[in-house]
Amino acid sequence: MNIPPSDLLRMKRTSILLFGLALALSGCFAAREARIESDYSYTGNFRRYRTYEFVTGQGLAADSSKLGEILRDAIRTRMRVQGYKPARNRPDLLVMFRLFEGDMAFRGYAQEDMTRWMTSGMVEDDETPKEVRQGYQPVRMVLAEGTLLVTLIDNRTNRAVWNGYASGVTVPPGPQGEMILRRSVRSIFDQYHVFTEGYLEGASQ
Repeated sequence: MNIPPSDLLRMKRTSILLFGLALALSGCFAAREARIESDYSYTGNFRRYRTYEFVTGQGLAADSSKLGEILRDAIRTRMRVQGYKPARNRPDLLVMFRLFEGDMAFRGYAQEDMTRWMTSGMVEDDETPKEVRQGYQPVRMVLAEGTLLVTLIDNRTNRAVWNGYASGVTVPPGPQGEMILRRSVRSIFDQYHVFTEGYLEGASQ
């Protein structure tokens, strides 16, 4: 079948327009995909932490429902994979988590990669001179369609030392909701590049 050159040109233009439209739509969908971020405190002595326990009290972290237990189990799994052990008496870290519904305004921080910062070996405390402190650069963001927030707290200083959060977390009932929660926890802890000291050497033996 012979197609006139004018029709070929028209078809080519149409395909280009459709391709551009597809790219634009994919950009819109990508913008609404889950956003995984984290930030950390320069006072965190991450090389010292070995043990953890969940925060008790009110809220989801103390929730005995299936939703709360799924999250605790998923977090336990990742903590174990990275060498941390549960401890009821004087744990190094306290773990707190919350699930927010809908859109949420959130303040994060612009920081260098956590692993790169840890190689410097510098941990700030109340005695660190102001002129050598890192300082924090706040970044305001909007987290859409539900946010799961996981916070690690230094039990000795009672200071939050790490936040990891995932947006776009909507939890339907049934097995799909459980899968989404566990996947969100894995994605969050993929931002926490810390294994307990000596754990990897021991695991490889």
